[in-house]
This record gives sequence, structure tokens and C-alpha cells, in this order.
Amino acid sequence: MALANCPLVQNANALNGSESVTVAAPETLPMSVTPRAEVSAGMPLDRIEATPRTFANPILPAPSADPWVIYHNGFYYLAESRNQQSLWIRKARLFTELAGDPGVMIWSAPESGANCNAIWAPELHFINGRWYIYYAADDGLNENHRMWVLESDSEDPLSSYRCRGVMDTQGWAIDGTVLTMDNGQNYFVWSGWPGTTNGRQNLYIAPMANPWTLGAPRTLLTEPDALWERIEMDICEGPQVLQAHGKTFIIYSASGSWCTDYCLGMLVFKGGDVLNPAAWEKVGPVFKKTTRVWGVGHCSFTKSPDGTEDWIVYHAKSREERGWNDRHVLAQPFTWGEDGLPHFGKPVGAGVRLPIPAGAEMVAA
Repeated sequence: MALANCPLVQNANALNGSESVTVAAPETLPMSVTPRAEVSAGMPLDRIEATPRTFANPILPAPSADPWVIYHNGFYYLAESRNQQSLWIRKARLFTELAGDPGVMIWSAPESGANCNAIWAPELHFINGRWYIYYAADDGLNENHRMWVLESDSEDPLSSYRCRGVMDTQGWAIDGTVLTMDNGQNYFVWSGWPGTTNGRQNLYIAPMANPWTLGAPRTLLTEPDALWERIEMDICEGPQVLQAHGKTFIIYSASGSWCTDYCLGMLVFKGGDVLNPAAWEKVGPVFKKTTRVWGVGHCSFTKSPDGTEDWIVYHAKSREERGWNDRHVLAQPFTWGEDGLPHFGKPVGAGVRLPIPAGAEMVAA
């Protein structure tokens, strides 16, 4: 396995300037959410200050996208790419406060080589006592996008990392994530091209021999065959694993990420061999645009500090325009139906007051 262009980078603290956020008018709240803020008549939305019992979306202002949030030992960590050239991790006691941490730079792209450009959608996973960052990169040509892996030197997510190289995904690959089944077997799931040219993105899966090596050739998991997956381009991408109540789901993004109809679909594992596409049932869209929120997609999942609430963290657009620059990161709780399926409701959008995550007082500074 080639390990070229994988410099070891020591951590460096970033000092960012203050950022302003334009807050849009509130969206209708899901029925399961009750706001706890009082607003005086005629008070402008951008003058409302969140009370200690509420917060206001977005949790990261634009431009920000492809959020990956994970909870570990009393802290939430968010992995992000900045300027498509470096990988950073933010840390906070509450995921609603991640914007307040300037972050730590974990890795910077080399000046040239196979992973010098277009650093996309990093994810942070804890496997066998080490942290692994999976990210997509290319050499300046999109057709050469592949998945790369960094490994931590300790159990600290903010420690130094070394490059473990590129994963053999048999072609173009982005948005890789890890699925762990009950027997402890890890699988890698990602978005890839069926051939060598752009035009369609499928979801693929393969067993993992170790955190940086696939143990078998890729298997097609699903392809964009529904109308809501084929708006402006045929795309399935951004797979995310959600497991609860003995069930396994893969929530993924569909259609062009630049368009307002970007949305989330769901694969439900019915049992049997996870490598068999017939073992998965497609449902969707399960989370999509409203009249005030557009481009809803590429999510991750976490829990409240006390473990009683499930939250979806996602990006969306506050304007009905094509493009990527106005995406910001939002978070909201979701519920479960009697059928065991997640119910995400509608995206609440920017400016909406939501109760802070349950158990926040447990981690108050």
C-alpha cells in the first residue's frame, strides 16, 4: 500500500476571527418539540437571545457542510475540512456549542500528490483503541478521488495522526463510513462510480480486514433508481449508519448536493447477509426540503449527554438557490415509531429555538 504524500502533522491551535450569522425567520417546529423561549411582540428575530434552556440553529454558520459529530468520554467532537485543504477537529461539552471552539488542525494536505486536493467529508471513528479519520481526496482531478485513512497515536482524538494510506475501493470513492455489526465485523460503506466516468454515484460496501484495509472487492449496495435520487444527477452518497432497538439503518443523501432538492433516503436492514443488496429495503425520502429550508442532506447522528434523546446533525441551505457556499450545519432531535423506524420530521431551519439536549446540566462547565 502506497503511503506517499502522507506527512505527519503535529497539532496546531487555530485562532479564528469572529463570525456573523444571518438568522432567517423561524420554520414550523416538529410536533414533538416544544420551544422554551418567550418572545416579546414585535421583537426582531435577530435580537432574540437564547435562554439557558434553549439554543438556536445553525450550530455552525455558513459555509459549513457534511457534519460528523461523535460523543466520547463527556465531550462531543466534530471533524471538518477547511478550505478543502486541511482536517480539523472541534471539541465541546455540548454539540450545540461546537462553534465556540476554534478547533485543532490534525492534518494538512501536501503540496502535490494523490491526496493534495479536494479534501472532503472527514469522519472520526474509534476502533480498537485508536482513532481513525476517513476522508476523500484527489490529485487535482476529480476522477482520481479516493478514500484515505489517518490513524491516531493515542486514545486522544486530538493527538497526532499518521497516514495509513489510500483504501482500495476499485475506483472513484468519497464519503466513506464504517458499519459495525453485532458480531464485531466492520464494513466500509461509501459512494462510488460504477465505471471510470462521472455521471452516476452508487453506494458500495466491503468487509474490512483492518481499519485501513478492505478484505474483499466492493459489492453494490444500492443505486439511484428512484426519481427523488435523480434530480439534476443520479446520486447516492453520504451514507451514515444508524443503529437502535436491534435494527440497522443506512441513511444517505440523494440527488445533486448543489441543488435545492438534495434529501435523505434510508436503507433498512432486513436480516441475513449485509453484503446482499436484497437484505436492504429502500425508503425515502425521509428528510427533505420545506418552503423555508433547502438542500437538506449529509447527516450524522448523536445522542444527548444523558443518552435519552437521539439527534440528527445535518447541513441545509437557507436560500432557494443552487450552489454550496450557503450551507450551514443544524441539529434537531428525532423520534422513533412503533414500527421501529426513525421519524425525522421536518428540518426546522435557522433561527428556531429548540430545547437544549437533555442532560446538558450534567456537563455544564
